[in-house]
Amino acid sequence: MLAIRLAKIVCIAAIGFYVALVAFGNITDYWTNFGFVTGVLDMDEVPAASRIHWRAMPSPVLHHASYILIIAAEITVAALCIAGAVAMARRARARAAAFQGAKNMAVAGLTLGFLLYEGGFVAVGGEWFGMWQARDFDAVQSAFRTLMTMLGVLIFVSLKDEDVA
Repeated sequence: MLAIRLAKIVCIAAIGFYVALVAFGNITDYWTNFGFVTGVLDMDEVPAASRIHWRAMPSPVLHHASYILIIAAEITVAALCIAGAVAMARRARARAAAFQGAKNMAVAGLTLGFLLYEGGFVAVGGEWFGMWQARDFDAVQSAFRTLMTMLGVLIFVSLKDEDVA
């Protein structure tokens, strides 16, 4: 059904647009968001009684490297999702196998996005650096909303399509 294919294309494009805006914000307002990354890696707001402070990474060089890696991953996710949406749109009326093959970049983008938000923000930031304990630096819930959206779209897009009548 063409409507389902168009829904998949629009969902991928929306994710690509969202992550492109996130990357754009991180680039154009580097120092604000860099302060957030620094706070998480320094574990500034993790309560003093916590026994995980030894995990802190108080190196400005590693702060910049981590933030640049995040931005690079965001740019890659956005590019893959947008390119995937374009590839899928070009084959929207094609046979099912051709449309299915056009999903590869979108699937790669969504998978990388999921890994960034789940692996990077929830696991590394949230658990390793104790972001969940921080009053102002807790972005675990926000990351979780994003990764669940990406996962939902990934499942939806991965479903096999029928030939368009």
